[in-house]
Amino acid sequence: MQIALLFVAAFLVGSIPFGLIIGRLKGIDIRKHGSGNIGSTNVGRVLGRKFGLVCFAFDLLKGLVPTLIAGIIMDTAGRLAIEPVEAWKWMIVMVAPPLGHIFCPWIGFKGGKGVATGFGTLLGLFPVLTIPAAGLLAVWLISLWFKRYVGLSSALAAGSLPLWVAAEFVIAYFAGVFHEASVRGTSPLAMAVPFMILTTLLAALVVVKHRENLRRVMAGTEPRVTWFGRA
Repeated sequence: MQIALLFVAAFLVGSIPFGLIIGRLKGIDIRKHGSGNIGSTNVGRVLGRKFGLVCFAFDLLKGLVPTLIAGIIMDTAGRLAIEPVEAWKWMIVMVAPPLGHIFCPWIGFKGGKGVATGFGTLLGLFPVLTIPAAGLLAVWLISLWFKRYVGLSSALAAGSLPLWVAAEFVIAYFAGVFHEASVRGTSPLAMAVPFMILTTLLAALVVVKHRENLRRVMAGTEPRVTWFGRA
């Protein structure tokens, strides 16, 4: 019951359409401009970088806050050595905010692509996915700097996430972080598996959600962003 309630609450928080709200405050329906998406990228294209960043921040927070609160309630936040069953319970709640953003019930179960909200949930799964999320952000920024395609950068960054998770667990293992857990009978590999499965599925979802963007990149018709002052 606790997991179900946390999931519903996280879904509802994730379903808040901040992009649509920001557009309404500026007197437009963001769905009728640009790509028609309610995410921060389209808000930035239509209303300017400042509003795009504001939208990104709010979309990130609606993923981070409910995920972190759920971890605190479940006593999993702040630990890298988490029993697989407890990890799965936490991750069930974690997927709720991006689902709420992607399938927003307030606008006909349509929404954005969930990148900012999904990134927020990664940060909220502290610390086990917070460090990999930092690696993901680095890949995203580097790709965006050189290519200036948001969709391509998002797909590349998401694809790198399972690799960051694997690296984190390997480093933690050799640093002795899991020694006590191993003594109790739970192997570090068993603890890593839920997070590897989750991040692989998330990477696949992001790539699928950006398939049209990737097609346009291949065709040379995808618009480039100018967030770094480059045309």
